[in-house]
Amino acid sequence: MNGSPLRIASRRSQLAMVQTHWVRDALLQAHPDLEIRIEAMATQGDKILDVALAKIGDKGLFTKELEAQMLVDRADIAVHSLKDLPTQLPEGLMLGCVTEREDPADALVVHDKHRDKTLDTLPEGSVVGTSSLRRLAQLRHHFPHLTFKDVRGNVITRLEKLDAGEFDCLILAAAGLTRLGLATRIHQLIDPSISLHAVGQGALGIECRQGDQAVLDTLQVLRHLPTTRRCLAERAFLRALEGGCQVPIGVNSRLEGDTLVLTGMVASLDGQRLIRDEARGDQKDPESIGVALAEALRRQGATAILEEIFASVRPGS
Repeated sequence: MNGSPLRIASRRSQLAMVQTHWVRDALLQAHPDLEIRIEAMATQGDKILDVALAKIGDKGLFTKELEAQMLVDRADIAVHSLKDLPTQLPEGLMLGCVTEREDPADALVVHDKHRDKTLDTLPEGSVVGTSSLRRLAQLRHHFPHLTFKDVRGNVITRLEKLDAGEFDCLILAAAGLTRLGLATRIHQLIDPSISLHAVGQGALGIECRQGDQAVLDTLQVLRHLPTTRRCLAERAFLRALEGGCQVPIGVNSRLEGDTLVLTGMVASLDGQRLIRDEARGDQKDPESIGVALAEALRRQGATAILEEIFASVRPGS
């Protein structure tokens, strides 16, 4: 960095700051002479809490303000939950690094009165809180007898609403709970056969300016190649479907030797239609696997489902 401080842009939510401090500490351990400054700010997604995410429009919902800081040279990198980072980045910016992934599974968190229950045994009509159309569609498909209600706010706020009795249970990312030191609240990890996770879930994506070699060299100590390849396949799948964070598209990826196996899903909002398939290939060419899987799902009817969803969740509709 030639003596210049590394300036990090971050959301100011508790989880975002935990993640950003983890990145800062890991970089300082590898580069003890590096000076790091953190600039925390609220994004559009943090400010609008009374409207469902899908109704706001999700292009850069949690990232645009951070990206603006890099584009005007007020920040060098931005730390994101990779699942929040659109697959199409603004001109001049790039995904500089993907960190090792926490467990990407969705997790069930229950009100104390249901501590002896699982998703399979929750009583009919139980109120499930989630702000994710992906989770909503899959759970409606498997558990049509449950009631689903939108929930916004940071993780702590959502847990407070659960404990106050507004919900019987919540569906949250296991990785976020773990990073916040709340792993004990995880009642059940939801099997991929029930809920495929969001693209990039569990990994951190560090965005930077294209061609900023000094920054890229600094970040390489955080790069985790197996996670990077899995997430590149997942992001290519989402990009090929022209989907965003707030569309019922789910994935699961794994490495089997030199082979990367990618499972993907597209569902209607009511959960009545759910298309799921798998693609595999050389892990050194992950994006081609994602594209191949997207094409397979389109041949099975994914395009019609997505067109209906885009029309129904368009902001102002």
